[in-house]
Amino acid sequence: MATIIVDNKEITVENGALLIEELLKNGIEIPHFCYHPALGKDGNCRMCMVEIEGKKRPQIACDTPITEGMIIRTKGEKIQKVKRQILEMELINHPIDCPICDQAGECSLQNYYMDVGLYENRLSTPKTHGKKNIDIGANVVLDQERCVLCTRCVRFTKDITKTKELGVLNRTDHSVISIFPGRPLSNPYAMNVVDLCPVGALTSKDFRFHKRVWFLEPAEAICNGCSKGCSIYVDHHKAKYEDDSIFRYRPRFNDQINGYFICDVGRLSYKVENKNRESVAKIRGKESEYEYASGKLLRLLKRHQGKILFLISPSLSLEEMAQVKKLSIKYGAKLSGYDICEYDKTFGDDYLKCNDLSTNRRGLNLLDIDESELGESVENIDLAVLIGRDDIETIKNYEQIEVKVLVHPSMPKDNDIYNLYLPMLTHTSRQGSFINIDGYLQFSKSNVEYAKETQSLLQIISILLNDNATTCKEIWDESLNKIIKNIHFEDIQKRSVKMDES
Repeated sequence: MATIIVDNKEITVENGALLIEELLKNGIEIPHFCYHPALGKDGNCRMCMVEIEGKKRPQIACDTPITEGMIIRTKGEKIQKVKRQILEMELINHPIDCPICDQAGECSLQNYYMDVGLYENRLSTPKTHGKKNIDIGANVVLDQERCVLCTRCVRFTKDITKTKELGVLNRTDHSVISIFPGRPLSNPYAMNVVDLCPVGALTSKDFRFHKRVWFLEPAEAICNGCSKGCSIYVDHHKAKYEDDSIFRYRPRFNDQINGYFICDVGRLSYKVENKNRESVAKIRGKESEYEYASGKLLRLLKRHQGKILFLISPSLSLEEMAQVKKLSIKYGAKLSGYDICEYDKTFGDDYLKCNDLSTNRRGLNLLDIDESELGESVENIDLAVLIGRDDIETIKNYEQIEVKVLVHPSMPKDNDIYNLYLPMLTHTSRQGSFINIDGYLQFSKSNVEYAKETQSLLQIISILLNDNATTCKEIWDESLNKIIKNIHFEDIQKRSVKMDES
């Protein structure tokens, strides 16, 4: 470690580390465009200039290693003048289109401009114009005029995806970011360049012009696209007289799991969350009151006690699995997590995508829930209850099962197959704990609200159990603490916890 002085304040930092990294870790704001923790230094934007005692001229913090006893100034008349000049160069050809730019409210250039206050244009020659609204593929739109040439996007396709679709073309003030001829942006992580772009040069074709970012409320959640369980933000907004709607997913930094990125499939899966929202219960294909339908399910369980199959999704949370297991014990039911539909051999890769499309398969193992093929074990079953999954093909061949019940967020296509359908809240509308493929235990905090009559699975089960435990903490303290020792509920609410392999 090394001790340095920054703006007359002494701090302890890692010796030899890049100055910008340690300053940002200590909450010291350093303007920057080209530097990104996942991409490293580039040194082309010059925005991170600082004064270092003993140096003749200001230095860029992104390419300056720390040494013991450094005295640094990030503020002051001299360094502010340098930053103003650099920022003015960035703004020379920049269009004044903030009112229609999707990046407004999240734009680094806009923020730095407001801090510095460059309100007068001193340019006496015409601006250099670039192409606008270019569809470069993979749901990404390019506006060359807005680009500050930080090259984050170029380095992402070069160093992270290694597909190299983007590059800097031409020279001087005619330099622009562009795709190479005949090579559109087409890799499974392409839309991450939208998050990386510090300005509005790269925007999402999917999100473009849909909602101003200052209306959005971010909720911390876990992507349920596969067993990697990437950490995400769920950006949602509830307009007047409307249900709460999700407008986008964004990656949430998690050094243990997904770093700064997520795949495009997971990013766009918010559409399924908006679509799969049902509030109308059905009995024999006809609409029913929600309360009456849940009461009907309770009567079915009592009537067929000892001859029941609970077929659950491996994407349920630990708390939901624990409660369903408790329910199966009460009614003498067989409990199974068997699911052949949750695998896709073509989906996975060696980065963030897994062939196992379930979110919590390791939770089944932890709670000792059988996931082997059903076989002859359902011969004496009269009632099958599918929870969190619409996989009628699994039990369709068992003619002896007279009554079939579905508890699921969305209405099934063949709803006449089920004697009873009871809607439940979607993944982003119910909180819970999940274990990913690498053994990390995480907590999804997202609680997006919609139809008031629709209940969470925990609320539904509490009625069937005649139990008051409806929150994750209550169930964790009651059941899961006995299984997962030395990990408190508050721990996983704050961070991902690596579980013991045993």
